[in-house]
Amino acid sequence: MNIGKAIIAAVMLSAPTWAMAQTNGGWTLDECIDYAIQNNISLKKQVLSRQSATEDWKQSKAALFPSLSASMSQTVGWRPWINDGTSTVTNGTVATKTSKTYYNGSYGISASWTIWDGNKNHKTVKLNKLTEQEASLDSATTANSLKEQIAQLFVQILYTKEAIEVNEQSLAASRKNEEQGKTMYEVGKMSKADVAQLTAQVAQEEYNLVSARTQLANYKMQLKQLLEIEGTEEFDVRAPETSDALALEQIPSLQGVYEAALAYRPEIRQSQLAIESGEVNVSIAKAGWWPTLGLNASLGSSTSSMNDKTWGSQFKQNFDAGIGLSLSIPIYDNRSTRTAVNKARIQLEQARLDLADNQKTLWKTIEGYWLDATSQQAMFRSATASVESQQASYDLLSEQFELGLKNIVELMTGKSNLLSAQQEKLQSKYTTILDIQLLKFYQDGSIK
Repeated sequence: MNIGKAIIAAVMLSAPTWAMAQTNGGWTLDECIDYAIQNNISLKKQVLSRQSATEDWKQSKAALFPSLSASMSQTVGWRPWINDGTSTVTNGTVATKTSKTYYNGSYGISASWTIWDGNKNHKTVKLNKLTEQEASLDSATTANSLKEQIAQLFVQILYTKEAIEVNEQSLAASRKNEEQGKTMYEVGKMSKADVAQLTAQVAQEEYNLVSARTQLANYKMQLKQLLEIEGTEEFDVRAPETSDALALEQIPSLQGVYEAALAYRPEIRQSQLAIESGEVNVSIAKAGWWPTLGLNASLGSSTSSMNDKTWGSQFKQNFDAGIGLSLSIPIYDNRSTRTAVNKARIQLEQARLDLADNQKTLWKTIEGYWLDATSQQAMFRSATASVESQQASYDLLSEQFELGLKNIVELMTGKSNLLSAQQEKLQSKYTTILDIQLLKFYQDGSIK
């Protein structure tokens, strides 16, 4: 399948995802990931890079076989001051013809084959195959990074949407308190300054609501960019039905996730392939110390109009064939081979250090998610109880405030404590969900 057909096929495959997401009223995480994998421009570019690496590998395999070429040339010449010519006798009369224009032709077939070059050609095939595999893993690494970014933005959107609902409820309660305060002010049970505080709280919560909605729009914009969706298109995500239960799932073990990630993560395998490539590069560089043995053969002939023989006779008479061997033995190359070998060994050592660094980074990333998931899950349990307690306390304060038993400061403090507890619960819940899902992603490559 050519590139154009592949792109068309990807668009056709992605179309049902877009239509289904719009019909269902929002995108699930799986739909976002599937659509991004099919349409992301960076991934498409890396597919082309991998195809280019495949062509290099095929070319190096073809270079193991002899090369064959044919050549033909025709030359027209002009000799204006020639004196002698060609004489013919016709009916007893001698006629002399001088040809100032002449034609030459040459024809040949040649072949060459490198029999032995220190095994450099076979090692090059192996190196290009490793390069092709690295290019494929590079695409997989980018795809994993894309999935991770999508999951983070998806959870941020879910968190912000619930935070907006909390802010809306809080704003509604503040407006109710403001109206109650105005009524109490009219009957002389509240001062004008206390009413002003209630009005100021309403204004602050309106600002918080606008800010949260702006943040939600920004997260959606970022996610649409990853999915390569036009900015004018309507876009929303669909939350799972049991989001609280997701935050209480069992957290995978740190060591288990790390060991599983070492076995399958493409960036680790890519680093391992880089070491293999480095070892092959050392072998290729060492081939510079070995002789090169080549085989060549040729067939050819030539013709000329200056010859009075026919074209066929000239071609047969001038035909020649040859075969030969060539041997090149390196004696002194101004240290070129030694430098190439040393630099290849340096690159090999760098590849080994890169592997160690990637393993360290992988552990650090997984450990960060695990520690965060552990602490945030405990905070979620605590915050859930805190919200229930603060809600009961605020409900009681509201009743007492309406009866004039509590002042405005106590009511606003209770409201602030409730809102803070609700926000902490939301943040800990969605952070825990994200961390657990990312740990599973690093463990088996799936995000749900």
